[in-house]
Amino acid sequence: MRYLFFLGAMLLSYSSSWAQAEDLKVRAVIQQFIDGTVYNYPDKIESAFYADADMFLYNDADTLLIMSPAQYAALYDNGRARQRNGRYNSIVDLDIKLDVAYAKLQVDIPSFGRRFYDFLLLKKIAGEWKIVAKCTSAEPIPKERLPLPKKETVIDGLAKPWSMAFLSEYDAIVAEKDAGLTRVNLRNKERQSIQGLPDDIGRAIYIDTTAHKSGIYPKNAHGKTLSFNAGLFQILLDPNFEDNKYIYLSYTATPDQKRFALKVIRARLTDNELKDIEVLLEAAPYTPGLFHFGGGMIFGNDGKLYITTGDRHYYEYNNPSVPTAQDVSDPKGKIFRINSDGSIPDDNPDFGENAMPGLYAIGIRAAQGLILRPGSDQIWFTEHGTLQGDEINLLKVGANYGWPYQTSGRYRTKDFDIAPATDIDFTEPIYHWEKTVAPTGPTFYTGNELKQWQSDMVVPGLSKGSLWRLQLTDDTITSVEELFVDDRVRLRKAVMSPRGKLYLLTDEENGRIIRVLPESD
Repeated sequence: MRYLFFLGAMLLSYSSSWAQAEDLKVRAVIQQFIDGTVYNYPDKIESAFYADADMFLYNDADTLLIMSPAQYAALYDNGRARQRNGRYNSIVDLDIKLDVAYAKLQVDIPSFGRRFYDFLLLKKIAGEWKIVAKCTSAEPIPKERLPLPKKETVIDGLAKPWSMAFLSEYDAIVAEKDAGLTRVNLRNKERQSIQGLPDDIGRAIYIDTTAHKSGIYPKNAHGKTLSFNAGLFQILLDPNFEDNKYIYLSYTATPDQKRFALKVIRARLTDNELKDIEVLLEAAPYTPGLFHFGGGMIFGNDGKLYITTGDRHYYEYNNPSVPTAQDVSDPKGKIFRINSDGSIPDDNPDFGENAMPGLYAIGIRAAQGLILRPGSDQIWFTEHGTLQGDEINLLKVGANYGWPYQTSGRYRTKDFDIAPATDIDFTEPIYHWEKTVAPTGPTFYTGNELKQWQSDMVVPGLSKGSLWRLQLTDDTITSVEELFVDDRVRLRKAVMSPRGKLYLLTDEENGRIIRVLPESD
């Protein structure tokens, strides 16, 4: 009987994983079609369809307008590729049965005063999903034009800003990865340096990768390389900051600029100076390598502090026999949950006798951004893959997110092959990209300036300077839109101000604070 029970549980788990994987594949094809129509990419549109598919388009007259994918894609070959054309898309319904799927899209085009509905039929042939038919209907919508977003630089001259915490609507503290803490006024542009930082903060250093034989650093035939991953990371205010003046910092700590580890401290901010510093977490031992420190932090609604730690490996083969992210006695590659004073909550999950105190989830490769979803207790986080495989995850108590036993991307070490124990229950990502994004610090949009973004997740990325808007229904990501494709810049963090303004931090030598606002402003 026990065998039948476990067999049934395994089958249910496999079925759930299969369904989620197929859902992501179908959504990726639909998103390819959406991106093509929104940003004028004829090739993306055409490649989302089987060549012999038919489209039945909306026509004001009582006639049937039929086009091939090539004819339809040609409508978007207007010389304005990479320019947003005023379409707003969302997937409002999706149903998948075996190798057939149905999707309903809502497409608002305010300039036309029309709301279109695209009904898509998809088929999986030879392992590949594509659209086999499209039918469209339409109805009027109010002819008010939804304002498009624009970017405006507010502050520049920062040394790779990593995070920002608001003291008030215009008064904020910025953690500069390659510098320190700077208090900025977003209205009059005044700046003040905050004193009292720890003296063990590791900085960007030059490493001769051609002479380094350990395999820790990526191969480089051009001599010395500047490592950008060390420095100051997250600044976070205590939920009771007004009363206790506590701030929390994560950073790369080093005793000698040769060995490094993530450290999290708490200190009181008094007259622009840090005092009464306490160490809350130290992801020791200190080792060489300047990769994947993590450092993301957030307070949950439970008042607990959640912290990400990276696995510190660039190449997969550097893992020991029990991979770092899977070893509960090693603090790296994990998510911790601690009290604000560093003590361990009594209701934390039990990972066994040898587990590090404070463990909440394991199997993490390189997670930087944690964000609390407004109106809920949910904590979401981004995770860097290797070659593709970048993910959006929902944090769950005691979860194992699989790294490096499983990944939605590919390994850097081509012959890397490691088998997990058969009794591990992995938690799948909510969403993953099919290309490298390097997602960083996300936020949920809570402002009123861009009403169509309300409650959406905004995710910045380092790779190719991308910015993404993700629409959610319950725990499902229903639509993914890439923003500002014609104005890319490496982005480290998206932050909401107390009154609902959206700001972005750029990962540049001349780092900037950028405000996103409607073009009509």
